[in-house]
Amino acid sequence: MTPPLLDLYPHCLLPRLRFSTSARHVLRLPLHLKPVPSAFATAAAAAAAASSSSSSLQAPQVPHSLYGPSLRRGRPLPGEFDGTLSFARIFDLAALRVPAASCAPLERRLRGHLLNWPRVRNVARLPGDDGYDTLFSPSPASPNPPSPPTAVARREKLAREFNARGFVQFPNLARMSRPSSRKRKEKKEEDGEAVTTAKGGKNNVYVVELVREGNEHGDEWMGLISEEGFGKSAWRGAPTRLLLLDQSYAKRRVDELPEAVKVVLDREPNQDESSAYELVQCQITLFYNYWPMNEVLEALLPEGIIIPAGFETVGHIAHLNLRDEHLPYKKLIAQVVLDKNKPKIQTVVNKTEAIQNDYRTMLLEVLAGNDSLVTTVIESGLRFQVDLASVYWNSRLSTERQRLVNNVFRNSDVVCDVFSGVGPIAISAAKKVKYVYANDLNPTAVEYLERNIVLNKLERKIEVFNMDARRFISSIYSSQHVHPVTQVVMNLPNDAAEFLDVFRGISRNNQSGLPCVMPKIHLYGFSKSEDPEYDFHERINLTLGENVTDVEMHRVRLVAPGKWMLCASFTLPESVASAKPNYLTF
Repeated sequence: MTPPLLDLYPHCLLPRLRFSTSARHVLRLPLHLKPVPSAFATAAAAAAAASSSSSSLQAPQVPHSLYGPSLRRGRPLPGEFDGTLSFARIFDLAALRVPAASCAPLERRLRGHLLNWPRVRNVARLPGDDGYDTLFSPSPASPNPPSPPTAVARREKLAREFNARGFVQFPNLARMSRPSSRKRKEKKEEDGEAVTTAKGGKNNVYVVELVREGNEHGDEWMGLISEEGFGKSAWRGAPTRLLLLDQSYAKRRVDELPEAVKVVLDREPNQDESSAYELVQCQITLFYNYWPMNEVLEALLPEGIIIPAGFETVGHIAHLNLRDEHLPYKKLIAQVVLDKNKPKIQTVVNKTEAIQNDYRTMLLEVLAGNDSLVTTVIESGLRFQVDLASVYWNSRLSTERQRLVNNVFRNSDVVCDVFSGVGPIAISAAKKVKYVYANDLNPTAVEYLERNIVLNKLERKIEVFNMDARRFISSIYSSQHVHPVTQVVMNLPNDAAEFLDVFRGISRNNQSGLPCVMPKIHLYGFSKSEDPEYDFHERINLTLGENVTDVEMHRVRLVAPGKWMLCASFTLPESVASAKPNYLTF
């Protein structure tokens, strides 16, 4: 049997516990929501209609006994709604109305008994309840009321207490300065803006309202509590706040509350009868912008489809890798990704084909947001301009790049970046090492590389080339460069191992007159073998024609199930550098 609600007579409650005589109060917090397209609205309405009977098989089912809010646990708004309002869910809560001065101590004492939901404050601030009736009027107990302050004193007080939030210390001044709700509504209608109700606000994250039966006034806006306005029937006297209790305490009788709550309330001194504690029943409505991306997608996508777990971020662009089963819903997925990651994300793209060209460029389809694929990426304090339509960039390799710069490269090194792209390794290394040679076959990537060098003020430490990799390595060792190379980075995982044969007989081409320094090579590659390190090592030995014994293997990341990206670091053997070169490679 469901226990009765907390509609008990005051003498049945704990000492100094009583109910408010005011009507319903609402707390509204603003958050900007972008209007969604018609496709999203249709899918959202269909998902809301079926939300009571279906859920995704890929996401774990959330039992009703588990703690926290969920789209499958709350009840939807009464009536039929389209678009984002179909994601609104209502939950029952209990709250304590307490004086504002006692709110902080009580919050510390009741720490384990208050609402602890993500992005929901357990204290409902009441901007309309600031005690303006007693703030500027003399106390009735005072026999000699103070004389009104002079104009100079009022101006000085205003300068001391006014702040950027506006009229915080002067609630009645704010109340007089703010236009009435009727005038604000008329102005919105004149401007053609959407007029929303308390429960249908398009800019809300959540709304808290007191549940009171028998509302005599019948005004839906009665007792509105908002950070943007003041209630029409605000509590008089000292300012008060609402302490939202844990969800498990909702609809409980007073004698069923935890003993710790009763003890804390019982020991509080009651200095003013108007500041007595009240136990109230309330509801919290969570709107579309409250729910995380995975829960929204789970409600929108058909049953059995794997929910996209994440995406790569490149500046303002979200790069998706959707499966074939996601393609019929790609626009819907992209719109949710855009809504949930604004303002950082402004464009959502999907890779339509695998990288199959020499320039490593990707064919991308813009699914949501603006069409610009030119963005600026900030990595480790450096700025890189990137055009994803014509150059290659992978933000997931930022940790590997920093590993090379911080743990491998030394200040006296001269680095040769054979496949530099727009320069993430070359420019990062130039901040630390002595000199850098950077090369790439893609002329557009070289153009952005030169821009990024100037952007980061490293023109004197980097020399740029636009050549084939074999020709570039051969020219570096055959020309009279004053900086002998000590570190070689070959980050082209698909084909980099095939270019190792260019190092055979490389010391025979040395024309600088200086002794040839054996560089340390950092070679990247993929392997689908059960033992990827052994497989990659064998490919290195096969290409060089020598057995390289001292090879350090590092697993960079798991690219796909069973497919690893590895980095093999080894010093070029002198026998390879002085061997008879393979002339077919020059």
